[in-house]
Amino acid sequence: MSSVLGVSVGAGTVRLARPQHGGPHGVVPPYSFELQSIAMPEQQAEESAAEAIAGTLAGSPEVAATTITFRTDQQAKAVRAAMARRQLTNYQLIPEAVAAVHFAHATSDMREVSTLAVYDLGSSGLTVSVINARTSDVHQCERISDISGDYLDSLIREQQIASGRIAHPADPAGLAALDGLCRAAKEQLSHSNAVALPSEQGLVLLTQENFEALMMLAIESSARMARDVIIRAQHPVQAVLVIGGGARIPLIARVLERTIGVPVIVPPEPETALARGAALLARPAQVQQAPAAAPIPLGDNDDITPAWLTAPTRGRRPLRALTNRSHSRRELNVAVLTVSSLVVLAAIGLGLGYGPEVLESGSSSDGSQAVPASTPPRPSSADPTTTPVTTTEAEHAAVVAPPANQRPTEKTTEAPPPQGPNTFTVVPGLPPVVLPTLPPVVLPGFPPPGQ
Repeated sequence: MSSVLGVSVGAGTVRLARPQHGGPHGVVPPYSFELQSIAMPEQQAEESAAEAIAGTLAGSPEVAATTITFRTDQQAKAVRAAMARRQLTNYQLIPEAVAAVHFAHATSDMREVSTLAVYDLGSSGLTVSVINARTSDVHQCERISDISGDYLDSLIREQQIASGRIAHPADPAGLAALDGLCRAAKEQLSHSNAVALPSEQGLVLLTQENFEALMMLAIESSARMARDVIIRAQHPVQAVLVIGGGARIPLIARVLERTIGVPVIVPPEPETALARGAALLARPAQVQQAPAAAPIPLGDNDDITPAWLTAPTRGRRPLRALTNRSHSRRELNVAVLTVSSLVVLAAIGLGLGYGPEVLESGSSSDGSQAVPASTPPRPSSADPTTTPVTTTEAEHAAVVAPPANQRPTEKTTEAPPPQGPNTFTVVPGLPPVVLPTLPPVVLPGFPPPGQ
């Protein structure tokens, strides 16, 4: 059975999540994951993530897709470069906010939530995002490093040293070990009221009351920062999702709900929420193939046709289509040139003043005279008092009828005049245009032509 892999790249930890499938003897609860955390220096986060992914894929060939979260575009570029160096290609990158929203939909009731605020308190800083819960569009996202998990651990360390029970470590290695011990004490306080952890420097003793008093100012400051981000986003939120390692502190949820005034969602194991959300979004890469081109229909007279002529080619049209298009384009060019030449010649003839002559010669070239229209009879100059002369129909017919011996003129066509050197036929069927011979131009200081 195929599986998928979700990966979140934090400042000091890379987390991997794989959904678990039900076995033959039982059913695994929904959204149950196999989790793995790898601690590494912040400067090698992307390389460590790519190395962990390569090792997981080599040991689990059933993994069909991988999704990796990123916080910034710079981190996304670094992840791509690290994956390319290991020749890993079947993966996708998604923003952390998108993975957080998808995980919230999968594990919480989000039917009444249209805009969600994500409070992500990690080891290196705090990120507050305002996201559209339905489209995963990010309205506002801000990050600060003044408040972080490491900062809260340093507060516990300094408080333990100031109490006199813990000696100050002498070297950086001892200081890092004491910080890890204070972090473990902080995490244990999420489900207990007091914790006591021995160390080489002494006993780390911490109660819930002392811890909350120590953390209150920093957590209240982070809650006000989250509220300001929501106000700047200009989108009222209906819930706040708290993730990251700092989400295990119960005081954070209480302060956020009191400051912002909306319900606060804290999922179990909040530090792995991004990796699990990425695993839920993992899909195998789909490679789409281009559809094959339809064969080219040939004519009935094409008895022998090469096979490569009808085969579809990439980026190249068949030879027959190119030939037909070139013929039609050549004919179109010839027609355009012919019409352009006729227009130019006609314009030259009209511009030189030979347009009327051409029109007159064209109208008289058929050998027939135009018959003027009958004019109305002029009024008689006789005295109006005299009686008008009337004519009978026979007399009128005799006056109007033409003489008997006169035959009607027949339309005769004359042969066109011979073509001279300056004679051009503009339109077939119309008389040619004769261009005049201009006299030579004699410039001052130059002999006349012919001398």
